[in-house]
Amino acid sequence: MQVKEVMTPVVETVQGGCTVSEAATRMASRDVGALPVLSGDDRLMGMLTDRDIVLRVLVPGHSAADVRVRDAMTRTVRYCFDDEECGHVARSMARLGVLRMPVLDHQRHLVGIVSAGDLQARAGATAANDVDGAGNRVDEAVEETFPASDPITPARDP
Repeated sequence: MQVKEVMTPVVETVQGGCTVSEAATRMASRDVGALPVLSGDDRLMGMLTDRDIVLRVLVPGHSAADVRVRDAMTRTVRYCFDDEECGHVARSMARLGVLRMPVLDHQRHLVGIVSAGDLQARAGATAANDVDGAGNRVDEAVEETFPASDPITPARDP
């Protein structure tokens, strides 16, 4: 099963030139813990998380109204492609220690976001004979990576 089958396709985003205050308002209104940051040509240039806001803006004593998203965001973004297999992405997310990943097409445009919770929910609904492109059972790969006994809240940082 490919990521495009389980991802959230409509994603709230923010431009790098917006203020952190504007971004935080969007995050609160959508009840999300992260926003993909897009450049002027709609390419992914970073992620702004609630953790970024706390550590890079609030703790140092800056005003969220005075700091631009591009100055507070995480620049190194782990992402996957929409045609990648869910089991592979689940293992990558676990290895990288991330709970969500932006999903890009091969022109590197943002097409969605996938969370560990999306993968976990899908694994629970997957037939036992559903296999990825490498012949691995998707439900087993996701369950090994994100056990159902250890539920994950998708849009929250630990």
